Amino acid sequence: MGNVLVIAEHRDGQLKKASLSAFAFAKKYVEKQGGEFHILIMGHNVGGVADAASCFGAAKVFVADHADLANYLAETYAAVAAQTAKDAGAQVVAATTTAMAKDLMPRIAAKLDAGMASDIVGLMDNGWFLRPVWAGSAVVEVEIATPIKVVTARQTEFEAAPKGSPGGQKVPVNVAVNLGALRKRFEQFEVIKSERPELTDARVVVSGGRGTKGADGFKLLEGLADLLGAAVGATRAAVDAGWVPNDLQVGQTGKVVAPELYIAAGVSGAIQHLAGMKSSKVIVAINKDPEAPIFNVADYGLVADLFKAVPELVEEIKKAKA
Repeated sequence: MGNVLVIAEHRDGQLKKASLSAFAFAKKYVEKQGGEFHILIMGHNVGGVADAASCFGAAKVFVADHADLANYLAETYAAVAAQTAKDAGAQVVAATTTAMAKDLMPRIAAKLDAGMASDIVGLMDNGWFLRPVWAGSAVVEVEIATPIKVVTARQTEFEAAPKGSPGGQKVPVNVAVNLGALRKRFEQFEVIKSERPELTDARVVVSGGRGTKGADGFKLLEGLADLLGAAVGATRAAVDAGWVPNDLQVGQTGKVVAPELYIAAGVSGAIQHLAGMKSSKVIVAINKDPEAPIFNVADYGLVADLFKAVPELVEEIKKAKA
């Protein structure tokens, strides 16, 4: 019987919503396998984040607070996380599948000589994990045979853990990071600011694909998104073409989302894109090709030219909101 240590993410002094799914995963795991659920907070001046993390049912919140951890670097964070996992008696080290976790968790696994399963979607009673393969066309049962296991959990498959009363014991971590031994240095971080919600947290997502025909086409979708208070997403083809930034990519090699409403305009529905959005509660597809695969997963489909349909939709929404 071992414990589960969750690597929590935070920004601007706030826990990131994505980490709440990893908390939910950890709770389910210890319910089935025993042990304790622990959280690790890394950074500098993170006392407030640790206080917030203590409200989600963890027995212990490990706090690695050090000036050398002020800016994320995989090398420093992996070293601290691996040592904390050993000290905490962790059988499982987990995080939500995010860009940071994709960078960090394999390094932690290497330091712990641990097997790893990424993007898991479920748990089995025998301690095995469920994860999608073939762009989500199948789900396989995975056993990790090493003493310590490293996993990332898909955010859309584990409902965010509810916040409760403070209770987790806060445990300071002795951080000893040798910056002189690192091959990388943190220089600067350029924040992309947007008034729109973050893609993985949004209740509504408006996505465009090759059918938008360029950046001007995406401006139509941005207008629709702003009316709906939605995030903007894109297919890999649109990102690769340089029409939108790559942090908007939805799909197997991008972000996985499951909003209440997903509007896909000019999106054909390649299997790689469907893997990132088919769990959405309601899917609306607009495409002039009636044979487009996106219609196979859509709850509502409109066979139309998006350059005509989207402006009409925008006008109707404006009337309804007037």
